[in-house]
Amino acid sequence: MKQLFLIPVIFISVQLSGQITLSFTDFATTNDTVRMSSALDPTIDFATTGQSQTWNFSNLTPTGQTLKNFQPVVNAGAFVNFIFGTFAPAKYQASYFIESSALPLQQITSFLPIGIQDVFQFNKRTADSLTAVGIAMTVSFNGSATTIPIQSDTIETPYDFPLAFGNTHFSRGATSVDFNPIYNAKWNQHRSRFTEVDGYGSITTPFGTFEALRIRHDIDEIDSLFTEFPFIGATWIPLDIPASHQYEWWTNGEKEPILRINTTEILGNETVTAIEYRDIYRPEFASIIANDLSSEVKVYPNPSDDKIEIILPYEMESITILNAAGQIVYEHGPSGSILTVNVASFESGNYWIFGQTAQGTFLKAININ
Repeated sequence: MKQLFLIPVIFISVQLSGQITLSFTDFATTNDTVRMSSALDPTIDFATTGQSQTWNFSNLTPTGQTLKNFQPVVNAGAFVNFIFGTFAPAKYQASYFIESSALPLQQITSFLPIGIQDVFQFNKRTADSLTAVGIAMTVSFNGSATTIPIQSDTIETPYDFPLAFGNTHFSRGATSVDFNPIYNAKWNQHRSRFTEVDGYGSITTPFGTFEALRIRHDIDEIDSLFTEFPFIGATWIPLDIPASHQYEWWTNGEKEPILRINTTEILGNETVTAIEYRDIYRPEFASIIANDLSSEVKVYPNPSDDKIEIILPYEMESITILNAAGQIVYEHGPSGSILTVNVASFESGNYWIFGQTAQGTFLKAININ
């Protein structure tokens, strides 16, 4: 009878060994830096999950690398610091800010004659949660640029702590941006997020093998834009934002997910839009990530169909513009801190500006109409 009793006890201890718990200390905060590699694999398996899983993504091939910088709010400038720093209401006092893709830039700029760049997300990390308290962006119009900080009207909570297998939570977020007096337009964003810790086990990537929790986020977003339209007048129009999902594998002490897969959903079918994973330093991408100055560079207007100005606090040693296929379409040698480039002959589409200075390098995305 003793042997029959011991067998299920041993089985249970094995089952529980892979169930880690995540706390707020496992997530990045002020002055942290985290190296992430990107990959391309439209067939990657993001669906398989559950208890005691073994996920093997060791065949991921890096296509690029970034060094995520969780900057203190004081680095954002005096006005932004007033909105998200120690003078702000407690719930808006951000722990850090980081580059963000929170805005549907393509939809907004396709309707409005303004450029939007340098979008940053401001987050607050506490022992109980990680909240998205607002954003800041640089808006350019008619050759001038203005930085706009915006506190979210409803604060979204991407993570509730602690996180353990089986946990779920629901959160809403709402943000409104008034572009006046720069331009007569407004943008509203309403998001809902359902988060579930739906698996645990062992994950392997090129970075190594780790015990992990699998977290799934289902995100629905309704955006609208208000401005004056020809033949219509001033009105609100809806923006087409498909449902999206994030699949993340987190372990203890790594500050960012070991692996994150983003998808968009149309008619029930999910398409992989981004893959990133924790990684070691890879020298083949050093020219892009070494001493990244991207946050200090301004490109106006963006989008453009005529000329752009590249502005930064340092003298440029070289500028290279590449199209979406990676082909060089423009090169320029040493210049001052401001460079004007005629892009009227460029085909419409997305381009990358890669610049080198004595202080570091930068990479900026632009759109040519």
